[in-house]
Amino acid sequence: MDEILGQVLRSAVWERLDMLTELADRADAPSLLSVARSELPRLTEGWRSMLAAHEPDDRGNCPTCSGRWRQQKAPCSVWRAAYEHLVAGGLAPEKPARHALDAFPRRMPAAAR
Repeated sequence: MDEILGQVLRSAVWERLDMLTELADRADAPSLLSVARSELPRLTEGWRSMLAAHEPDDRGNCPTCSGRWRQQKAPCSVWRAAYEHLVAGGLAPEKPARHALDAFPRRMPAAAR
């Protein structure tokens, strides 16, 4: 049951990201402004929540990415991705790939296979 729920959650998130990308690419200015006002606060809060879970502990390790036998020093991959997409990506002269997250494989729900 957890696997099915995980697939449903992942699918919903991918679909939401695709929808937002489509809006950013095709929406007219008034629609884009409306979406930005409603979605940017949600997206920034989501990033903050995720990054808070990956804040280094007093030893400089990420408590979320660290395992029992192997500690992950900060900054972990989540913090590096945040920097790349939120800070360094803003400095890039060209537009990033349309679906930057396509590098991560999506798993199709079992019913769609």
